[in-house]
Amino acid sequence: MAKVPFEEAVRLAAAALRAAGANEAMAQSTARALVLAEAQGIGSHGLSRVAQYSTHLRNGRADGNAVALVAREHGAALLVDAKEGLAFPACDLAVERGTDIARKLGVCFAGVTNSHHAGVIVDHLRPAAAAGLVGLGFANSPAAMPAAGGKHAVFGTNPVAAVFPRRDADPLMIDLSLSEVARGKIAVAAKEGRAIPLGWALDKDGNPTTDAKAAMDGSMLPLGSASSTKGAMLALVVELLVTALTGAQFGSEASSFFVDEGNRPRIGQAFILIDPGALAGREVYFERMEAIIGEMLVDEGVRLAGARRLKLERQARQDGVDIPDSLRHG
Repeated sequence: MAKVPFEEAVRLAAAALRAAGANEAMAQSTARALVLAEAQGIGSHGLSRVAQYSTHLRNGRADGNAVALVAREHGAALLVDAKEGLAFPACDLAVERGTDIARKLGVCFAGVTNSHHAGVIVDHLRPAAAAGLVGLGFANSPAAMPAAGGKHAVFGTNPVAAVFPRRDADPLMIDLSLSEVARGKIAVAAKEGRAIPLGWALDKDGNPTTDAKAAMDGSMLPLGSASSTKGAMLALVVELLVTALTGAQFGSEASSFFVDEGNRPRIGQAFILIDPGALAGREVYFERMEAIIGEMLVDEGVRLAGARRLKLERQARQDGVDIPDSLRHG
């Protein structure tokens, strides 16, 4: 492990992705997103994914020559086709174009189809927040959780994200999977031979397990897994938002991200971008934001959503990002 400047880490990651077959735009967009995740302390969605994405490119699970494009635009609705490439250029395009539409019309629903793993969903929304917009983000993923009352995996961990800009302060950044924990964390634990807490996952026979490798062969437990119903229902909502509206594949139709061989996942993402000025007005929005934040901070120990991530990112941009030796020398 070595510490290198942020931009050097981006350069190294991009070079590895280009060597695996990604075009320049795809390599740059993906590398920047992975380094940003690493800088925020989200290793499960950071540079550990370079090898995974590179293998998918080499094995044809993602098209490195793909160029994302706007497939359809009607009023405040937008559909971007990732063309079976890595997800990041398509998500960049969806949020960029969606921001323009939301500024003009007050709101935009920007869907992405024929996509791949999209990393930290809230990071896609940060440019929208910088433009003063509220953003919501959703994604599905290969099946890892059962439906409520079911036994076999139907839904992915299906993350939900939100960003709320503030005046002269960092935005609130919320990002969570609808499983008890992101599957990437279990994958890292399996790779490192570490146990996982009871309540995160089941083995292939449906038994609770602390064995990360057994969990990777089994299924994830939904958020609020004491009953499992609430998390599973929320996962269904996300699944439908990003597939039924975009034409993307269900998680149950996509091969796992954690296997080298398999199909092109062709999953979906969706972003909802809202201009506060189109509703109660920007001044009212900012006043309400600070009022609720002030109420939250009455209690000692409350941490604002995204604050820790942004603190770590600033430190990494100043001191450098830890990268694996395999990336530095490979």
